Amino acid sequence: MLHILAAGNPIHHITDKEVSGDITLHMVTLLVAGLVALFVLLRAAKSISTGHEGQGTYRYLTKGRLSQVIEVISLYLIENAIRPILGSDTRKFVPFLLSIFFFILTCNLMGLIPLADLQHAMTGMNVPETRWALFGGTATSNLAVTLGLALMSFVAIQYQGFHSLGIKGWASHLTGGAPLYLLPIMLPVELLGLFIKPTALAIRLFANMVAGHTLMAVLASFGYMAFMATDDWLTSGAISLVSIIAAVPITFLELFVAFLQAFIFMFLTTVFIGQMTHHHEEHEHDHDHDPAPVPA
Repeated sequence: MLHILAAGNPIHHITDKEVSGDITLHMVTLLVAGLVALFVLLRAAKSISTGHEGQGTYRYLTKGRLSQVIEVISLYLIENAIRPILGSDTRKFVPFLLSIFFFILTCNLMGLIPLADLQHAMTGMNVPETRWALFGGTATSNLAVTLGLALMSFVAIQYQGFHSLGIKGWASHLTGGAPLYLLPIMLPVELLGLFIKPTALAIRLFANMVAGHTLMAVLASFGYMAFMATDDWLTSGAISLVSIIAAVPITFLELFVAFLQAFIFMFLTTVFIGQMTHHHEEHEHDHDHDPAPVPA
């Protein structure tokens, strides 16, 4: 918070900064988020797994509150968001989809913790030029990061298209069954759509993270701006109190957005993968509802 006020710029705390050479704050934060997510998920998997027979019926119970939350979230995503769309391909894509969900969620939640602010306070509370931080901030507020995540989704989507439809089926998917005279219009539009879909995922995640944190920074700086304008501690203190009260519901909203944006990124990736899947069961389902032949 100190460096937000000192900078006088509400987006200063979400921009990437150099740590050493070509290494930036968001690079280190991504690495830390990946290690944290991996550690937590491995611990949760160990707690969720079935115990030895000597534990009796307790061997099936998940141990630990955090592991129970992760189990509930995972089951909900699989049974309500992934399986209805991917069907028989669910098992193949669940590791990728859950990994991308929990990784984005970890990055978003870490952005709500003032890790960089604490490091700035310890390294240069009174001397802004000496402030330094190794990691912190919201890595998903960096467009380069969200584009990298979208690139992985793009690869998964196109892999499923070629694997499920084949080259010929993938090419015919671009035409959408349109007549030949519409191909000059359809092909460019569909080809652009291949890149627009994952790009929209990246921009949506980036924009929501930037907007939320910018709003919180603006609220936090109201008291400071009032003091700079009036030089009155009483007025600036009253404005600061109102800003803090207003920031509380915004913080809870940001917590909700952190989960929501991770879910939307994962869910839309699932939808785009499902669109590139050849659904055999749909044809079987249609045949099941064919009217029975009328006896002569």
